[in-house]
Amino acid sequence: MDEFIKAAIEEARIGMGQGGIPIGSVLVKDGKIIGRGHNKRVQENNPVVHAEIDCLMNAGRIGKYKGTVLYSTLMPCYLCAGAIVQFGIKKVIAGENKTFNGALDFMKQHGVEVIDLDLDECKNMMKNFIEKNPDLWKEDIGTL
Repeated sequence: MDEFIKAAIEEARIGMGQGGIPIGSVLVKDGKIIGRGHNKRVQENNPVVHAEIDCLMNAGRIGKYKGTVLYSTLMPCYLCAGAIVQFGIKKVIAGENKTFNGALDFMKQHGVEVIDLDLDECKNMMKNFIEKNPDLWKEDIGTL
């Protein structure tokens, strides 16, 4: 497991420790993390502060996103995939997509290379969270 997905997992754990949904993300450019974030929908009472959005906000204005790679513990949803496509991020590495398939096809259709690492650690973190918080999970993915 590389250092970048480990950093995304660390972000997910931070969010879970704050009572939020355990999804984390990092943005990498030239082999360095330039942004990191986690899902803060619960903590900030804001429906759009997903991990990837938080990560991009924390990276700030970087100009061109060419050559960046976005790591996320869970396959990005359509909201986050829209930001990925909008900013021209051409590579996404997800910890897993079994829990939530997200916008995998949408990203691929827009020229984004998507890699699913299928990590047990990410799947187990989500499984445990969903078992304890089914309504919060359903709210997060818009199925409540």
